[in-house]
Amino acid sequence: MILKSKLPNVGTTIFTVMSAMAKEHRAINLSQGFPNFDCPTKLKSLVAHYMKEGYNQYAPMQGVPALTKSISKKVNKFYKKKLDPSKEITITAGATQAIYCAITALIHPEDEVIVIEPAYDSYKPAIDLCGAYAIPYSLKGPDYSIDWKEFHHLFSRNTRMIIINNPHNPTGKVFSEDDMLQLQKITQGTNILVLSDEVYEHLIFEGAKHQSILKFPELYQRSISTFSFGKTFHNTGWKMGYFIAPPEITAEIRKVHQFNVFSVNTPVQHAIAEFSSDLQFFQDLPNFYQEKRDFFLNKMEKSRFQPIESSGTYFQLFDYSQISDLNDVEFSKWLLKEHKVATIPISPFRSKLVDEKVVRVCFAKTEDILKKAANKLCKV
Repeated sequence: MILKSKLPNVGTTIFTVMSAMAKEHRAINLSQGFPNFDCPTKLKSLVAHYMKEGYNQYAPMQGVPALTKSISKKVNKFYKKKLDPSKEITITAGATQAIYCAITALIHPEDEVIVIEPAYDSYKPAIDLCGAYAIPYSLKGPDYSIDWKEFHHLFSRNTRMIIINNPHNPTGKVFSEDDMLQLQKITQGTNILVLSDEVYEHLIFEGAKHQSILKFPELYQRSISTFSFGKTFHNTGWKMGYFIAPPEITAEIRKVHQFNVFSVNTPVQHAIAEFSSDLQFFQDLPNFYQEKRDFFLNKMEKSRFQPIESSGTYFQLFDYSQISDLNDVEFSKWLLKEHKVATIPISPFRSKLVDEKVVRVCFAKTEDILKKAANKLCKV
């Protein structure tokens, strides 16, 4: 049998590689983006409660009404946006599934999709599967800001979508209100959609406000926003997320969603709906993660690693150019083997090789782990 791959250049992700190496070498794993602490006890108890009460069959395709209504209330509270829960909110098996469904529902062969790099690695494969083209816009360190005039020059008659990630993984960059207004301006009067990956919406520091697509009415009319319960509630393994879009866009994406997974975990949806009725948890998240970031940076002060400002997410970039001339992939592997700390190189987040001598660490860890890792890194 001869198989013709639709993704011939896709291999094992760098996250899988580094996590496997961390296990093999018994290293502290600051590579893959997941917490080493558990989700709220009350939320787990609520899941068990709804399982025992018999909420164990298929949920509605668009999501349990109690949860979509809960999300609607939260969006109105945080972003002053009123939504129709039945027509604009859809529960998905994680944000990545929402992203995949949005791209495959809306992108056609020969379309162009502008991707801001370094980028989360699921975007381009989904574009490739549609027979479309990912057009990279390359952010440059150390500030990783967007020159919107330069960005606008990427537009062509085939441009169908722009993908943004705010707050941005892996750089920790947060879009300003001006960034969003610039994006709104350059897409006015076009047939371009915006896919906004907002999984770290509540992980923004120094009192800054998340500039969601949902806050900009004109931009929202051409947009899809994706979100992650896993990132918010420290339970990435549950694979629970959702997307928000205007009714006519939602209807198209749901056509793919219903044949992709149809619906997702029923008791978990009910549990999240009840747990989310108290908004205090969301309001406490920025300080919770900022304290972890600041704790780790304090412990790293005596190291030769140079931190690059992280304004959001639970990731921190470090410049290692004062330490080694190795490229970032080789440096990460050397660091793991010799100093027993797993990090993630940044070059795999790009379609073309760019070696900035920068690695990413995840600080969504308990203080004892962060302290141990910092002690090891300070000896490099």
